[in-house]
Amino acid sequence: MSKSSRKSIVASFGLLSAELENKLADVEQPAPAVPTQRVGAGVIGAAHRAIDDIRSERDRLKALVEAGGGSVRELDAALIDPSPYPDRLPDDDATSFEAFKRSIESEGQQVPIQVRKHPSSAGRYQIVYGHRRWRAAKQLGKPVRAIEVEISDLDLVLAQGIENASRQDLTWIERALFASRMDEAGIKARHIYAALSIEDAELARMRSVYRALPADIIEAIGRAPKVGRPRWLDLAKIVTGDGQSLDTIRAVLSSKAGEAQSSDQRFQRILDAVKPAASGKTAAVTALADGNGRKLGAMTASAKEVRISAEGALGAAFLKFVEAELPGLADRFSRLRDDE
Repeated sequence: MSKSSRKSIVASFGLLSAELENKLADVEQPAPAVPTQRVGAGVIGAAHRAIDDIRSERDRLKALVEAGGGSVRELDAALIDPSPYPDRLPDDDATSFEAFKRSIESEGQQVPIQVRKHPSSAGRYQIVYGHRRWRAAKQLGKPVRAIEVEISDLDLVLAQGIENASRQDLTWIERALFASRMDEAGIKARHIYAALSIEDAELARMRSVYRALPADIIEAIGRAPKVGRPRWLDLAKIVTGDGQSLDTIRAVLSSKAGEAQSSDQRFQRILDAVKPAASGKTAAVTALADGNGRKLGAMTASAKEVRISAEGALGAAFLKFVEAELPGLADRFSRLRDDE
């Protein structure tokens, strides 16, 4: 593989290696000369084994990329399928991709993609990384410049994830969704850490989101580039605590399907629909009295709820009156709507 064809992924490995070296340095730094409790030999042994595991994984991943050498070939884009582990959601605005496609058209494909032979379809290939370049060439009707590698499913997803680590435009939810697909494929957690260059705490946060929110909902919302991890965690927490919220979310997504909305707007609309009323605005309270000024109770109203509380016997009688009148009010409301 040429230096230019490996630039971005090797850079990614450099970032990963630096991060792992920092972790190794943290673990291997001598402790300060202050009185401490004795640490058991078993704990020390486990720490050394963890260090060895990190080093071995880093070295294996480096070797994986550097072994991807080979000549650049031109392949028919129609013979290439995407990776079985998608890592991108559709853009809200196609402008950036169109500009990218125009650059391919005018200047050619400068950096080859990486492919492997399709594991189950003879004569076809599967993308390891380079989906945008492949899509641009396919739409332009051009062959794709590619390097073929022999790579397993596990190594494919690891290489793809590490390549992604150098791309700053992937949103947090796209990375979380990629982790979800690795999880579903049975990829071990330690390999997910390496592929995304994250730690166990971050994977735990990602899991709390994609286990609460099904993939179809995340995909329907989209990339949401302005929505960071905290708000996705908020949404997941609400859904986990309210079994009916997924139905509400799907109804909101369905009702706005025909409208032009950005993924950030879709997310906010969904969050507003399921967020408890008490978390935001204070509900308005209005005192209720009859025509003679006698107190009946109070009405508390918010955007989605109206509550009437009774005061004394007269208030209790008023509540019964309201209850009896509600069916007639609903019917009157319906007739007025039909007349409009």
